[in-house]
Amino acid sequence: MKTMADVKTNKLTLVQAVTDGLRTMMKEHDDVLVLGEDVGKNGGVFRATDGLVDEFGEDRIVDTPLAEAGIIGTSIGLAINGFRPVAEMQFLGFIYPAYEQIMTHASRIRTRTMSRFNVPMVIRAPYGAGIRAPEIHSDSVEALFTHMPGIKVVVPSNPYDAKGLLIASIEDPDPVLFMEPMRSYRSIKSDVPEEKYTVELGKGAKVTEGDDVTVIAWGNMVAVAQKAVEKIEKEQGVSCELLDLRTLYPLDKDIIAESVMKTGRAVIVHEAPSTGGVGNDVLSIINDNAFLYLRAPVEKVAGFDTPIPFFSLEEDYLPTPDRVLKSIENVVTF
Repeated sequence: MKTMADVKTNKLTLVQAVTDGLRTMMKEHDDVLVLGEDVGKNGGVFRATDGLVDEFGEDRIVDTPLAEAGIIGTSIGLAINGFRPVAEMQFLGFIYPAYEQIMTHASRIRTRTMSRFNVPMVIRAPYGAGIRAPEIHSDSVEALFTHMPGIKVVVPSNPYDAKGLLIASIEDPDPVLFMEPMRSYRSIKSDVPEEKYTVELGKGAKVTEGDDVTVIAWGNMVAVAQKAVEKIEKEQGVSCELLDLRTLYPLDKDIIAESVMKTGRAVIVHEAPSTGGVGNDVLSIINDNAFLYLRAPVEKVAGFDTPIPFFSLEEDYLPTPDRVLKSIENVVTF
């Protein structure tokens, strides 16, 4: 059996891991192609497609007009005709013109045609605040898409998962929204195998094992929660189990329920506004499966119910390690 020690790896950032995942799948499958604004010679706004047009040509790395609905509509047509398109939104906040295409066509064609047709396409979308971007560039609106059955929503938090989840998303027979945390694009590096591998969609991961409280996060907020977990363990001896959900639809109900049944306490962390956020679905899973095990009310640390503010107030909006730490203290001392 092959172990990680036997696998050749490279130290990659998250965005480099995305590029590696795209390259891996384009080498293996001629039907995989990339569409988006400036994805060709410019390599994408964050350089996620840098160099791919030289390697695969303009027929497979396709620069499109500034028309998000057109990018998604074209991708849907390609997908039901035998291709596996990967559409790039420059920012998640730019996806709104394409919302109608995603919600009334991409997510429904399988049920509408009783599985005669399916839509194997991926929509890559950088998201989140913390990079000092202007209005609409920092939205975190995952809940708009988790509400609609028919499209999976995936959010990696580290380079290894980014490559493995992206490959699994491209191989998935149905549409996937692949949200990439911009703040984490170049903030961390980790070992990423050169070879092809997948990370299963719909499965969360334990970042740390613990006994006193379960902390649940995804995307950018995993790193924020991890700082709080490390601090309270070091200073107060509180043992925290940190979960990275990785896929927001479908949610990994088992890992959430089993962890909270063990610890009896939970803190949910996300940067989207609190009202209508995915945190409420996580709360529902805890109530349905682990309510009788709870020793304290579940706490939620989220963004505020306001549009993401301009960058001078961005840090006041985002959950911080101190806010997460305070909630952990609240549930432990309840």
